[in-house]
Amino acid sequence: MDNGLFSLPTPFTPPTTEEDELVWLRLIRSRKVGPITFWRLLGEYGSAIAALEALPEVARAAGVTDYSACPEGVARAEMAAARKAGARLICKGQPAYPARLAELADAPPLMWALGNLSLAARPMVALVGARNASSLGLRMARRLSEGLTRAGFTVVSGLARGIDAAAHEAALEGGTIAVQAGGVDVIYPSENTKLATEIANRGLRLSEQPMGLDPQARHFPQRNRIVSGLSEAVIVVEAAMRSGSLITAREALDQGREVLAVPGHPVDARAGGCNALIRDGAVLVRNVEDVIEALAARGVPIAAPPALHEPPAPEPRPRPKSPPPGQTRTLAETAALHSQILDRLGPSPLAEDQLIRDLAIPAAAVAPELLTLELEGRIARAPGGLLARLN
Repeated sequence: MDNGLFSLPTPFTPPTTEEDELVWLRLIRSRKVGPITFWRLLGEYGSAIAALEALPEVARAAGVTDYSACPEGVARAEMAAARKAGARLICKGQPAYPARLAELADAPPLMWALGNLSLAARPMVALVGARNASSLGLRMARRLSEGLTRAGFTVVSGLARGIDAAAHEAALEGGTIAVQAGGVDVIYPSENTKLATEIANRGLRLSEQPMGLDPQARHFPQRNRIVSGLSEAVIVVEAAMRSGSLITAREALDQGREVLAVPGHPVDARAGGCNALIRDGAVLVRNVEDVIEALAARGVPIAAPPALHEPPAPEPRPRPKSPPPGQTRTLAETAALHSQILDRLGPSPLAEDQLIRDLAIPAAAVAPELLTLELEGRIARAPGGLLARLN
């Protein structure tokens, strides 16, 4: 809602009471008011209550008729839902609001938080990547995530499946923040429900969206700007040329954050985005030491030396169980297992025993399906018990 009625910004005072927070919530939840318009309104009118009162006239001047601001009852209902969920409201300007995020021109005026807010006061690094990540990609994400938390960083990601989930899992002990695309009380994807619960108990979940909101496609780029905005740097592990991870990387560049990427095999589509980022100047990441070196060069304080060993594998998620003796898998179950195997393989060879451990399925159940995929020409074996995906 930009009609030229706004003038030079004036200082604002962050909310200090629940009634102040209610007014902020009403203003940002009003139709056609996003973060940038919110801040311009505050700059023009000096307070959220004055901006809220002026909003219908501003809308009329912009050609929007029959406009009304967010009703008080709607905002109070959202606050009640947040209390029921155990969420806390943090507004820009309040001590708990993350300092790096507050620097953005489109910083969220407010966010709902579930968990340990002290994690947002530490330096943060974002780790993002493919949802259909390979076994090698998942191992790299875990290794980087654990090393970063040992070096004193909070690991930020978007609670998606694949690389995001692996990063969160490995950082649970050291500190992780999940930025959600929908309401902070809405878990997406549902398969990450257990992980989201653990993050709320041991880490922190954040969202700028209304309580109870199911995420839509347009919400994910908005979420991505917060992931990068919180962080000193963004690391991309496996990303296709057109992916949400590259959107996060572009946001990071626009925000003046460092962008780092893990290289991949040239013919693996999941590595195309990372390789392109490196070609265009992103820092190449081989291990956590590369990340620490890049951050130190930017003057970011390092709390402790990074871990040099690979972290123990996290508790495996539920996988399709092998059928009891005398029974066979259905066609759908077999197709699902083939998909899991192919998702974890890429052009770079992977040890068969590592694949089986990642799948968390008995070797006797996996071996026949590997043979089937090999006969179909979809995977190939190499000396030393290595497997690679062919297409």
